[in-house]
Amino acid sequence: MTLTYLVVFIPVLLIAMTVHEASHAGMSYLLGDHTAKHQGRLSLNPMVHIDPIFTVLVPAVMILLGQPPILAAKPVPFNPYSVKFGEFGAAMVAAAGPISNLALAFLAGMFMHISSGLIYDLLNFFLVINVSLAIFNLVPWPPLDGSRVLYAFAPEPMQKVMDRIEGFGIAGLFIFIFLAWSFIAPVVTAIQSFIIRILV
Repeated sequence: MTLTYLVVFIPVLLIAMTVHEASHAGMSYLLGDHTAKHQGRLSLNPMVHIDPIFTVLVPAVMILLGQPPILAAKPVPFNPYSVKFGEFGAAMVAAAGPISNLALAFLAGMFMHISSGLIYDLLNFFLVINVSLAIFNLVPWPPLDGSRVLYAFAPEPMQKVMDRIEGFGIAGLFIFIFLAWSFIAPVVTAIQSFIIRILV
């Protein structure tokens, strides 16, 4: 992994993650829950969304080990009992993050048609990162956004299982990635490639 790649990758991912988390906060606010706003998360300032461990420490260790960095922002807090429309409102809050990334990817694709050279390459990279972030977050495994969308439509027994899995937090997600990612990665990659072909 080259220094040039990191110099481009880290700012692009920070922008994508910041818009993603701010969109969660914005949708929560629009639906009547002000928790995120009161905690300063309704902001496009990347610093308020950085988690010391999962945004800084974990990716730094992975880079030192020569691995592609995996990082996560600090989750945006919201009270699902305060948002309008109950579980469907909570699903709208969850969906706002991935949708914002797809919107950024769409804009990048638009500008790619009138760009060339280095600008084209940077926009293409920005598009790919945002599509990848959106699709990954839509995987229906707690605590990813896709699980919160699925939760609104799931029967009660499945909701109880999802609640138990969510209790493991980020650790449960890392276990899932370690054990199951090789099986679902081809599906995720195929969806990403399909969307990228449409946008470019």
